[in-house]
Amino acid sequence: TRMLCEEVILNKSADGKHVDRFLEFAEAVKNPPVAGPAAPTLTIKKSTPPQQKDALRSLKCEVTCTAEHIKPLPGAGIPDVCRLEGTIDTKVLADKIIAGLTPTPSEVLQYFNGQLKERICYLDGGMGTRIQAEMLEEEDFRGEDFKDFKEIDNNGVLVSLKGNNDLLILSKPTMIKDIHKEYFLGGSDIVETNTFNGTTISQGEYKMQHVVYELNKKGAQLAKQAAAEVTKAEPHKPRFVAGAVGPTSRTLSVSPSVEDPSYRNVTWDELVEAYVGQISGLVDGGVDMLMIETIFDTQNAKAAIFAVDEYFEKTKKERLPVMLSATIVDNSGRTLSGQTIEAFFVSIKHAKAFTVGINCALGAAQMKRFYKMLVDMNPGWCHVYPNAGLPNAMGGYDEDPEIFSTHLSDYAKDGLLNFVGGCCGTFPSHIAALAKKCSAYKPRPLPELEKYPCMQLSGLEPAIIKPEIGFQWVGERCNLMGSPKFKKLVDAYKFDEAMEVCQQQCEKSADILDFNFDSDLIDGQSAMGKFMRLCVTEPNVARLPFMIDSSKWCVIEEGLKCVQGKCIVNSISLKAGEEEFLRNAKLCMRYGAAVVIMAFDEEGQAATFEDK
Repeated sequence: TRMLCEEVILNKSADGKHVDRFLEFAEAVKNPPVAGPAAPTLTIKKSTPPQQKDALRSLKCEVTCTAEHIKPLPGAGIPDVCRLEGTIDTKVLADKIIAGLTPTPSEVLQYFNGQLKERICYLDGGMGTRIQAEMLEEEDFRGEDFKDFKEIDNNGVLVSLKGNNDLLILSKPTMIKDIHKEYFLGGSDIVETNTFNGTTISQGEYKMQHVVYELNKKGAQLAKQAAAEVTKAEPHKPRFVAGAVGPTSRTLSVSPSVEDPSYRNVTWDELVEAYVGQISGLVDGGVDMLMIETIFDTQNAKAAIFAVDEYFEKTKKERLPVMLSATIVDNSGRTLSGQTIEAFFVSIKHAKAFTVGINCALGAAQMKRFYKMLVDMNPGWCHVYPNAGLPNAMGGYDEDPEIFSTHLSDYAKDGLLNFVGGCCGTFPSHIAALAKKCSAYKPRPLPELEKYPCMQLSGLEPAIIKPEIGFQWVGERCNLMGSPKFKKLVDAYKFDEAMEVCQQQCEKSADILDFNFDSDLIDGQSAMGKFMRLCVTEPNVARLPFMIDSSKWCVIEEGLKCVQGKCIVNSISLKAGEEEFLRNAKLCMRYGAAVVIMAFDEEGQAATFEDK
């Protein structure tokens, strides 16, 4: 219309017909065409969360990744130890063990990776119940070294050392060595050191923190002596020692206070420090591998894994093979901190463990279906060492070697076993019966690896992000930028009321929960820690994976120290330079987190296609 007006005013157009066009336009304005029937009124109805989620799920990413994955540089990351190739001369290995030396981690892995293709291998049985059978008294635990020990506990009572089984390493070393030897002679390939409570945290309950290093080192040496003696008698079957690392009596995921769900009686940093001290003694004593066992809280286990990496990174020693063993509390199939066995595996997958398995808690008959779930997920070697049935009314265990071995031979028949042993209530006779019954069956083979594995996250339950599922719904109402109501409550330190916002997102079917506490009015680091500790104690919230969101690394790290599931870090970038980026990326890997990478460097954010 504007062009036509200009042509008429100037009385000029390319074809000279501007006057005719103007007359046609004026006639159309004066006598407009008859309008057609009116379109129906558009009605917009409010959709429900399930409808919104269905719409989101219907959208599929049409881009498929076909690129080859970038291979890590030599020495970067943790290798897949279950697939380490190579052969090892059994005689050379046996000679080392007989001489009291410790084979290299690579030699241990090559030996077992070869053996596990041919046969089922055996762990030992219960140490605590085997010691209880000796009917020891207070003076036995004290021995000569601690006969004059007179520490007073917090209640003003003389500390009793009876029940501190780890202390027997120092007070009754011959007995401990002989128990290890009994298990080796019963058929065990690997025995665990008697160091289940060998941290300063656990020994602190007996006022024995000062002996922790000596206790772990000596405990490893006793087990190695037993391994040398039995290997000398049976050089065709070398024997090995795993340093036992227990969970401690404290937990990062559960509050001991009814009044304050965010309270913890131990911190991540305290646990890591305690585990590093224990690992130091075990390694110096010559253990061949480390067993982080009876995991009832996955966050404790993640602290132990972090400590393993911390120790070997600082000492520059070759990392020992790591075995991880969860315990489930009942037939729900969950750990004490609430995770399913599948969620547990996803949470610790970053450790690249030599074996992952289940121990304690249940008998073999009850444990099988949960162990099968783990076997189906784990691309590496698996282990299982259950109790001799469920405890009876007197606290004892009723399954004799015949019943116990029969139950576990069913696992072997189904091709589920790599390593197998026993926990509470089992004795050398149980291991001997087990070795006899399972020797006829082939071990579980390693599964084929997926070329393009899908993302795996976890809260109390696993979240396997398969391509066919569609897009995931990230709830951002617990982000100070995403909800004015949430920001107002957090700024006023009303965390209990802020939790209601979090609960509402769960009720509205969020798949992942985003948390951000970047604000000038509060300490984001302490707010992140407190709120995460609250969230992990609320089952309806904790079942989902968390996205830890902040522009400050210290805030992100605080969140990672509080959450047992596999989180997403949002985000890291090259904004502060390559050195800082690599440091944070490595820490994300050590905490077991997925990560969002922002297209951002020292010069700013990538805006154009070419920049990205």
